[in-house]
Amino acid sequence: MSIHNNEIINLPERRPDAKPDSCDHGEDLEIGVLDGLVAYQLRRAQMRVYGHFAQRLEHMQITPGQLALLVKIFHNGGISQTALAKANGIERSTLGEIVDRFEKREWVERRKHNSDRRAYALYVTEQGRLFLDSVVPAAVALERELTASWPEKDRARLLELLKALADS
Repeated sequence: MSIHNNEIINLPERRPDAKPDSCDHGEDLEIGVLDGLVAYQLRRAQMRVYGHFAQRLEHMQITPGQLALLVKIFHNGGISQTALAKANGIERSTLGEIVDRFEKREWVERRKHNSDRRAYALYVTEQGRLFLDSVVPAAVALERELTASWPEKDRARLLELLKALADS
């Protein structure tokens, strides 16, 4: 038993047949309470999907997070770096480094913001649009492949639940 935020959490007992350090060679790992934690399972799922993305789309030299940023810039042409960083929960300096890479690849251009002289507005270039035209279908196809055995209603329900969790 442990106390967290003045709430008592009953941890399950350790499995009596679990062997200490038995997981060094890829054997099943006991995860205890983690098995029922949404955050833990989300992270595992994210790592798996990102791993498949990296393996299948590595030749495109973009991560899932960078792809998300590029798609958002495309759909919100003229968005400021500050607004994009805030919407994604990342530091402005981190976003600045990513936008620098996008500029070097000629996917994005910075322009002076119309209403704020201190800010830059971001726009996807024609080369960036062509890149998106090739990478987005590949990313969508990969995700569809990963969930191919699921009924569409389950996939739709998972998306609904994930959106609700993200928006809460």
